[in-house]
Amino acid sequence: MDSLPPSLVRALDNFKYQAKDVFSALSGCLCQQQTKLKINGRSFHIIKLLGEGGFSFVYLAQDESSGKEFALKKIRCPTGSDGVKEAMREVEAYRRFKHPNIIRILDSAVLQEPDGDGKVVYLFLPLYKRGNLQDVINHNMTDGSRLPERQILRLFKGTCEAVRAMHTYRAPVSSGSSSHHSTPPSRQAQEEHDEDDDEMFPHPEGDAEGGYSYGGAGGRKGEDAAVSVPLVTKQREEEGDVIFDGDENSTGNSNSGSGTGEVVPYAHRDLKPGNVMIADDGVTPILMDFGSCVRARVPIQNRSQALFQQDLAAEQSTMAYRAPELFDVKTGIELDEKVDIWSLGCVLYALAYSHSPFENTQTTEQGGSIAMAVLNAQYKHPASNYSQSLKSLIDSMLKVNPRDRPDIQQVLDMVDRMLQSSQ
Repeated sequence: MDSLPPSLVRALDNFKYQAKDVFSALSGCLCQQQTKLKINGRSFHIIKLLGEGGFSFVYLAQDESSGKEFALKKIRCPTGSDGVKEAMREVEAYRRFKHPNIIRILDSAVLQEPDGDGKVVYLFLPLYKRGNLQDVINHNMTDGSRLPERQILRLFKGTCEAVRAMHTYRAPVSSGSSSHHSTPPSRQAQEEHDEDDDEMFPHPEGDAEGGYSYGGAGGRKGEDAAVSVPLVTKQREEEGDVIFDGDENSTGNSNSGSGTGEVVPYAHRDLKPGNVMIADDGVTPILMDFGSCVRARVPIQNRSQALFQQDLAAEQSTMAYRAPELFDVKTGIELDEKVDIWSLGCVLYALAYSHSPFENTQTTEQGGSIAMAVLNAQYKHPASNYSQSLKSLIDSMLKVNPRDRPDIQQVLDMVDRMLQSSQ
């Protein structure tokens, strides 16, 4: 194994753990039994496998005492502490960004594998029974229908507001900048909490960096895109124990809520319809899956750094929605948050036409290359009744040169104008 390339070793490890989980899931179905999981004194039934990707698996889990259901994400960490540290970056990302259009993590835990060959990180997330935007697309493909343009724009706008919270994130101000203590304002800003969830899972405030990000009440236009307050957090990472970063009664060092920290943009790097859930109201998009989330601005100073970012993107982001600069990373450039703008263009196209602009007959059935189509921005708009404004919005985001793409606020401004004109 030592002589194999690292990417191949990861692929083999991935296959081994996928096979193990799939076998376990099939065994549970055949035996008509539900697996039980006990974490920190709470017992959960693992009902079924909902999805998988990489080293992660998402299950439908039910609390044994209350009967409440959750989405339980299981991340295998065969490399031990290094793998756990990497997985916990996703936990920190969920806690970093607080916004009505971003999924909130309910709880997380680190456990030792029963067979002793690594650790597992569990993430408890809300269950959205209406599925995701990809489910909507699949339904439209089945019955040959298309979403009305106004509905597309509303779903897209909520997704963009989630992305804006990431692109305009403000790092926390120094905790020593003020001696004033107060309850973090995030308790008032957090919307539509479920009382049962609050009782079972105390909601953490902020993250290891002490940041807090939201786009105002519902992320409405004209309000601050991101606010940060430094928080006092408490952390424990004991095997088998739930990890809380803060609790319901936590207080923090507040800089009068001014949010004066430096803007530190983050990029999601895997925006796609399958990563946007639909809330129970049927209209609110909820961005999820932050395993690929990184600080957006990455200077590429040498070939080694370029190859690292290229391999990272190949491993973590979906090809048909990946920005061209991540397919062939050049030296002497700086990757930035514009990678998400390209992906948003692909998402909007998919909502309109039921597939990515670079998933077509030529690339999927005739041996064509998705990578080459992306690198040359080769796509067409199918015949439709959608407005030229919608097509122009898509085209503005699918520019090969990142500098030619709008930023997230400009995208939102265009969407707002289109929604206003369609009233």
